This record gives sequence, structure tokens and C-alpha cells, in this order.
Amino acid sequence: MTSVDKKILVTGGCGFIGSHFVKRLYNEGHDVWVLDKLTYAGNKANLRGYNVPIYIGDIASPSVVEAAANGADAIVNFAAESHVDRSIGNGIPFVLSNTIGAYLLAKHSFSNHARTFIQISTDEVYGPSENENSSSSSPWQNVFSPHRPPTESP
Repeated sequence: MTSVDKKILVTGGCGFIGSHFVKRLYNEGHDVWVLDKLTYAGNKANLRGYNVPIYIGDIASPSVVEAAANGADAIVNFAAESHVDRSIGNGIPFVLSNTIGAYLLAKHSFSNHARTFIQISTDEVYGPSENENSSSSSPWQNVFSPHRPPTESP
């Protein structure tokens, strides 16, 4: 974040990593607020003791993004569905959050002249590197998920 980015929305800011980022921004004097869906990973208690506004909502909702991101100089997106094994049974929440939600945040950023948009993610969204070794004996080796296409045809 630059010294110019003083009004910062952090999505997924009640999660483990996001909440640490929020605390740092708060301690540095930024005007920071959080948008979090408060699912399995989000917990308001992670920000206990910090006077940070928390808006509960889904980044895949255009009206929620518009309301929560209004006035932000910067948006930092930690919000995501993770744990690939959860996506195998139902990939829709992953597509909504990790694709549609990220798109809506970026679109709002650019349309409303926010100076900065930062997309945070994990290897579960980006996938393995080309040099990563994987065990061919893994039971998940050929499982299809929204994050990992099959390695061979069924």
C-alpha cells in the first residue's frame, strides 16, 4: 500500500491472513474496513480490539460490492473459497467467489478510480507450478475440480 492509499477495503478481512493484514493497516493509520461473508474461515473475533467496521456480505453480489467498496482508494481481496476437496462436490461457490467476486471487485476498482487493486490468492486457485513434483499414486491425481483439470481422460 502506498501512503496515498489511506481508505482501504479488505475483503476476507476476518480470515486468518486477512485479519493480520487489516491489523497492520490499522496500526499504520489507514482508514480500513472489512467485507467478509463470515463462512467457515471468517471470524469477527480475529479483529477483536480493533475499531474496524465489518460489513457482512458476498463479493459475488454487485450491490454488496458497490456499497462496501464505495470511497475506497484501494481494495485488497483476500476473500476466496479454498480447500480443493470441497470444490469436488460443488464447484459453484468457488466460481462465484474466486471468479465472479474477484471480477466485480476489480471492475469496481477500475470504474470508480480506486488507485490500487490487489488480488491475493493461494496455490489452490493458481494451481501447481510446472516444476512441481506430484505423486502419481495420489488418489486425487486424476480428480477434476474447478481448479485442476484432469491429467488424463476418464
